[in-house]
Amino acid sequence: MKKKILMIALIGTIVSACSQKEKRTNVEEYPTFAEAIPALSEAELIKRGSYIVTIGGCNDCHSPKVMTPQGPAPDPARLLSGHNQNEKLPPVGDHNGWVLFSMNQTAYVGPWGTSYAANLTPDDTGIGAWSFENFKTAMRKGKLKGLEGSRDLLPPMPWQIYKNMTDDDLRAVFHYLKSLKPVNNLVPAPIPPKAS
Repeated sequence: MKKKILMIALIGTIVSACSQKEKRTNVEEYPTFAEAIPALSEAELIKRGSYIVTIGGCNDCHSPKVMTPQGPAPDPARLLSGHNQNEKLPPVGDHNGWVLFSMNQTAYVGPWGTSYAANLTPDDTGIGAWSFENFKTAMRKGKLKGLEGSRDLLPPMPWQIYKNMTDDDLRAVFHYLKSLKPVNNLVPAPIPPKAS
């Protein structure tokens, strides 16, 4: 008898929960991510952005390297400043079927030609003039300088993965990047496949 009562109570609870869920058909009725957590201060945004940039591996491609006892590491003086405008790359031989990375891991050769990691510092040669909307367009739609109608970002920039970040996380990354020391470094334009 007790099992029967428990079973009826369980079924009643499930039916009640389902009927309540069906009543909430408008997405706007659900709390948003922003409502679920308190607003972050500027310092907290920057700290969160630093964390996301670190775990997202942004320094792997966007920071020139220095040699350390543990191997190459991001150069703290040029963090996220992109491919060094003065770095001359050696000639590339037959790379058919291969993707090649420069020693600094800031230049790449593949079927798309030669591409260079962008300067993400708040200098005018980087993202100094960018708005958050530009940043969001670059990260969500893969558009150069975050401008609608511009060319697509080139490999190996994995914007197709980063486009899934929440607006809150994108905002944190943007605030972190804007807090960096500006580094004047005009990254070269990409080279099309036939010329590379």
